[in-house]
Amino acid sequence: MQLKKIALAAAVAAAGLSALATSTLAQAQAANEQFIPLLVYRTGQFAPLGIPWADGKQDYLKLINARDGGVNGVKLSFEECETAYDAAKGVECYERLKGKGTGASGFDPQSTGITFAVTDKAYNDKVSIETPGYGLSQSVDGTVFQWNFPLLGTYWTAADVMLQDIAKKEKGSLKGKKIALVYHDSPYGKEPIPLLQKKAVADGFELSLFPVTPPGVEQKSTWLQIRQQRPDYVLFWSAGVMTPAGIREAQASGYPREKIYAIWWAGSDHDVKDIGAGAKGYNAITIHNSAAKDKVHDDLKKFVYDKNQGSGPATSVGTLAHTRGMMISMLQVEAIRAAQERYGKGKTLTPEQVRWGYENLDLTADKLKALGFGEVMRPIKTSCQNHMGTDWARIVQWDGGKWEIKSDWYQADKTHIDPLVKEFSAKYAKDKNVTPRSCS
Repeated sequence: MQLKKIALAAAVAAAGLSALATSTLAQAQAANEQFIPLLVYRTGQFAPLGIPWADGKQDYLKLINARDGGVNGVKLSFEECETAYDAAKGVECYERLKGKGTGASGFDPQSTGITFAVTDKAYNDKVSIETPGYGLSQSVDGTVFQWNFPLLGTYWTAADVMLQDIAKKEKGSLKGKKIALVYHDSPYGKEPIPLLQKKAVADGFELSLFPVTPPGVEQKSTWLQIRQQRPDYVLFWSAGVMTPAGIREAQASGYPREKIYAIWWAGSDHDVKDIGAGAKGYNAITIHNSAAKDKVHDDLKKFVYDKNQGSGPATSVGTLAHTRGMMISMLQVEAIRAAQERYGKGKTLTPEQVRWGYENLDLTADKLKALGFGEVMRPIKTSCQNHMGTDWARIVQWDGGKWEIKSDWYQADKTHIDPLVKEFSAKYAKDKNVTPRSCS
């Protein structure tokens, strides 16, 4: 009996030592890895957009590990957390992942609503929020929003570019025109309204607003009103299941698809491919060269998909949403790389150190070419004052079978945008008792 007790005690001790060793090994591995949280929505109303977006983000991180061995030797670890585009779930994911490993190297919430919900938390937790092409438009102002980075563009810059392209078709003037906004009735869909209202007064066009109740499958009454009011153009702030539903209703009501301008989240392959010729003429704005593939796509095939380690089907590689997901992870990786230049190559970084990298991005044409993105996007440079960087956008059009580029690159006219940024960021600072920092 005594021998059995001794043996049992030895077994328990051995198990404890094994568990301790495993735990210590896991901690050591975590200490040598840079952790990136991946908030995703593979389920819910926006899943058709969210799935290839999530695959693209994860695939690029896999590529960096497989091809480069990480960032200057520091491997990237990551973990997905499903939000279903729900703000409460997004907050739960944020809270669970913000302190993992060496600390979160910035969150891409994939939702304007979640961005609203975690912005205050990020300020207190000192964790970056990366929102390329979405989020709070006023967070361009880095003096107030020190932890938010709406890289590449915002919904205000998008709306301005859409109007520029429409004006070009209308011989340079929107005066007397009717422009409708059909939008997802959520923080996401409402974001462009302040800018559009300012532009309507300044440019002399009539603005009509048509909110669509989420998820947006039922839009018949909206497009019947569009048919009755006959606006000259429709701006379409949609995503997920709402997009093909809206295009089909526009087709059924006889509204010309070439008169519709969709935001970038409503301009992906899955939005139109099943409609085919019925969506011909449908326009969308994009923050990258949607028709182009580059070396990064070839490398992804060679180092990840040919080894059966891709996150999704190989057919999604090169689609708009997948490429945009890779772009987002690339910006995050380059923020880490920039921060290593300051704090030490080959070192893992704290969230605060990574934030410095976001604020000091300088991706020139040559750097983008070396990264394999030279044909995909334009250069970007951020600063303490400007957390968006230079915004570039262009218009693409569905020809019934593929997307075609229909414009050169635009930059938004900041005449009305900059005062709005100042006004809204000042209000936020006052409401939240935030003292703007000096960037001098």
